[in-house]
Amino acid sequence: MDFFNILILAIVQGAAELLPVSSSAHVIVAEKLMGLDPTSPEMTMLLVMLHTGTMFAVIVYFWQAWRDTYFSSGHAFRSNARLIVVATAATGVVGLLLLKLIKHLVAGNDPGFEIEHLFANAKLMAAALAAAGVLIIASSRLPERANGALNLRTAAWVGAVQGLCLPFRGFSRSGATISTALALGSSRRRAEEFSFALAVVLTPAVIVKEAFRLYQSHALTVAKNGTSLLQLVGPSLVGMLLSFVAGLLALRWLSRWLEQGRWHFFGAYCLVAAVVVLLVG
Repeated sequence: MDFFNILILAIVQGAAELLPVSSSAHVIVAEKLMGLDPTSPEMTMLLVMLHTGTMFAVIVYFWQAWRDTYFSSGHAFRSNARLIVVATAATGVVGLLLLKLIKHLVAGNDPGFEIEHLFANAKLMAAALAAAGVLIIASSRLPERANGALNLRTAAWVGAVQGLCLPFRGFSRSGATISTALALGSSRRRAEEFSFALAVVLTPAVIVKEAFRLYQSHALTVAKNGTSLLQLVGPSLVGMLLSFVAGLLALRWLSRWLEQGRWHFFGAYCLVAAVVVLLVG
């Protein structure tokens, strides 16, 4: 994998991870077009570092807003912490139950089955993209409540919808969670801040999971051809920096369109992307 491949994947991952258009679907398509193997240790390491870069982009971009909202006082911190805990718990419950259900229905409870086995299914990915597009468009047509605040009920629903996104590549996490919050009466800015606060909580778990897969696959790689972990880290650090920059630009774009009432354009894009995924296969 050369610098051009890293640059393209970093831009795709960094931008699409934070825009409501599903980064995983775009990365998988990009990998296929470039002839790369997404299961290789090199690609796994790159994915871990790209996620890390976008996580730092979210923290840098929203830090001032979160400081004013979440850390303005002890009461504000406790209130918002409860919302995040409730949403994250709902994500865990729904996500784990859904994973068990999929494993039972698709693999007959095969202990060797992993949800990543479904990621190459173009029809499933296209359906998820289309569902996200419809949800975004539907939420954009609802009138905004300028001072709409989040409550525990809204947080639970947002977390539950986030749990639905976990197994399905193409069902945009940010698109689904922001749309759900908007549909339940949250203001646009509050919905955006809360969605990405949940992302910062969720992303480290994703990074650890991918890092563990890397550790397992790296042991096999060393045994086969003697590739060192250091050889995998260098290109991935470059990718992390590039995804950080792309993520910051993507967040500015998302915030501007959300505030200007252009949220539905992301939904339209998801519908078009669903067709493209089916064509690429």
